Amino acid sequence: MGFVSMIMGFCGFGVGISSGLVAGYFLFIYFQPSDVKNPTIRPLVEQDSKTLQQLLPEIPFWVKNPDYDRVDWLNKFLEVMWPYLDKAICKTAKNIATPIISEQIPKYKIESLEFEALTLGALPPTFQGMKVYLTEEKELIMEPALKWAGNPNVTVAVKAYGLKATVQVVDLQVFAVPRITLKPLVPSFPCFANIVVSLMEKPHVDFGLKLGGADLMSIPGLYGFVQETIKDQVANMYLWPKTLEVQVLDPTKAMKKPVGILHAKVVRALKLKKKDLLGASDPYVKLKLTETKAPSKKTTVKHKNLNPEWNEEFSMVVKDPETQALELLVYDWEQVGKHEKMGMNVVPLKDLPPDESKTLTLPLLKNMDPNDVQNDKVRGQIEVELTYKPFKDEDLPKDFEESGEVQKAPDGTPPGGGALVVTVHEAQDVEGKHHTNPYVRIICKGEERKTKQVKKNRDPRWDEDFTFMMEEPPLKDKLHVEVLSTSTRIGLLHPKETLGYVDISLADVVSNKRINDKFHLIDSKNGRIQIELQWQTS
Repeated sequence: MGFVSMIMGFCGFGVGISSGLVAGYFLFIYFQPSDVKNPTIRPLVEQDSKTLQQLLPEIPFWVKNPDYDRVDWLNKFLEVMWPYLDKAICKTAKNIATPIISEQIPKYKIESLEFEALTLGALPPTFQGMKVYLTEEKELIMEPALKWAGNPNVTVAVKAYGLKATVQVVDLQVFAVPRITLKPLVPSFPCFANIVVSLMEKPHVDFGLKLGGADLMSIPGLYGFVQETIKDQVANMYLWPKTLEVQVLDPTKAMKKPVGILHAKVVRALKLKKKDLLGASDPYVKLKLTETKAPSKKTTVKHKNLNPEWNEEFSMVVKDPETQALELLVYDWEQVGKHEKMGMNVVPLKDLPPDESKTLTLPLLKNMDPNDVQNDKVRGQIEVELTYKPFKDEDLPKDFEESGEVQKAPDGTPPGGGALVVTVHEAQDVEGKHHTNPYVRIICKGEERKTKQVKKNRDPRWDEDFTFMMEEPPLKDKLHVEVLSTSTRIGLLHPKETLGYVDISLADVVSNKRINDKFHLIDSKNGRIQIELQWQTS
């Protein structure tokens, strides 16, 4: 009898304890205190030091850090636009997540997973401040301090094994300091090619999670475990120097950077029509790539010849082989007066196979209008050899423009020709004695190029590219860069003056492939100029 009583006592104790824990848990979850009083609001000057110490994390970044700027206008913008952004973001997120969920749920024996409710709530995120970094690269770096204590409602219904459960995310709080980099900056909308995001510190993430109406975060130990797990997972993926990169534009196409070289050989012309009244014509050929500001190339003039042979070779920089074309125009040279066009034709670069020489014999037309009946008239033919050579990947990596890293030339690279790309970005503190209307003159191996003129500006910006074709690496050559100013007034005693110059050795550009630096101008008090150099080989 005593043994039976002991067994019954143990069973009663176990059942009682279990029942009490379950009842206490549900009472703790479902019954909220009703005597909660509104907090008392007091000025900061009336707070003691301990309370002020607790309030320090809530002070905006622009108060604690002088290098952070206030962005009240951005917070006001978000406040007005948030109802519309809420719907747009949720719709986009749902459209992206739905196919991914449909693909993944069969792996976990889940029948369905659907959004019953998806809204970010009525409270928008706020920016406590923003820091902006200025670099010499084509990029914009921002560090906003983001805080979001929102009231979203994300409800997901899960069906599995004939049972249905509803999971709800509420009371989301996110505190983070991301670094957002827009690079490279390009002259095509939206004016940047990539968005690179990384976190400068572990984010603070807090939220409520309900299952069937019960707050799972009230389970002892679960809240801290979930918090640390989320922080660690996010930090492993996006904590600096790890990044999330989103491509917006193809940087090569957006910036129209050189992607290859077109080698053109004008061989001969056949059966040209006489243009001169007395004697034969004096033909020459002009070659020009479309969609470029580079000057056209010209052959020599063959006097009194209707079947001239040139065998002259030219090299031109290609920026977009899909859209660019080579224009071939044959002219009759005149010693006095305008040169008369004898015919023309166009070769689209997309019709040229890379790294393969192609010989073409083209009829000469009056123009490229297919409906013009005058194109049926025989004007002769022109024979050319064309070879398009795209730049090698090791010479210009895919992420070269975005990374800004100095790439070393590969070992054993044979000596050969290439393209020197000079980008004139900006100048600072340039000032003339009589006028300041600066422009830049560049001289490389006797070839001269000029930027546009910026009127009345001591800190002009150009962002202009110039390409110099070279038969061999310029190991012993220098690039002469000179800032000049010309007067806009007629009759001034000093129509032109030098604001400063610099000679840049090109040996480092050949070995490093790229240099982007600011150079102090000689004969200028404080003037500097930013020049970017790239050496690209085919």
